[in-house]
Amino acid sequence: MSAESPGLRDRIRYWRLRFRGWRGSRPFWAGLLTILGGVPIAYLPYANLKVGQLTIRMATTAGAGSLIIGVLLVTLGLTMWFHRIVRVFAGVATILLALVSIPVSNLGGFLIGFLLALTGGALSIAWAPGDTGGRPAGRTGDEPDAAPTEAGDDYEAGRVVEVNGGRHRAV
Repeated sequence: MSAESPGLRDRIRYWRLRFRGWRGSRPFWAGLLTILGGVPIAYLPYANLKVGQLTIRMATTAGAGSLIIGVLLVTLGLTMWFHRIVRVFAGVATILLALVSIPVSNLGGFLIGFLLALTGGALSIAWAPGDTGGRPAGRTGDEPDAAPTEAGDDYEAGRVVEVNGGRHRAV
């Protein structure tokens, strides 16, 4: 390993920052909650719950319907992540499937899956992409940056200045 090769810490920091950028450009939490909501809706009708020596089986005649709803919710959650342009459609479909899961699949996965999917659908509809591009509010990007100033000068609010070779935004 040479002195110029990035260490493990630098690689982890790089991937963490890339993931943060990816996560910030899409309705990440809406998709995650929708996926997590689909799992109990699909799983619980087929599960055997053991309480001590007692086995409780939640098999219903609507087991296939529960599986379909759960798989569709997971698919909609992935759609929110990878096709953010259809986030409103995915959010509305998620809310409708969550509501349908109440009578079909054991109260929507004992209300756990229902509440997670409902929250994920609402977050997907409410999410809006941020498009400031790293510029302060009110700047269009057409204006040139402020001229370099000395470190002792007073900052003007919202003006980008250069101090010691680095760019800083005065607040």
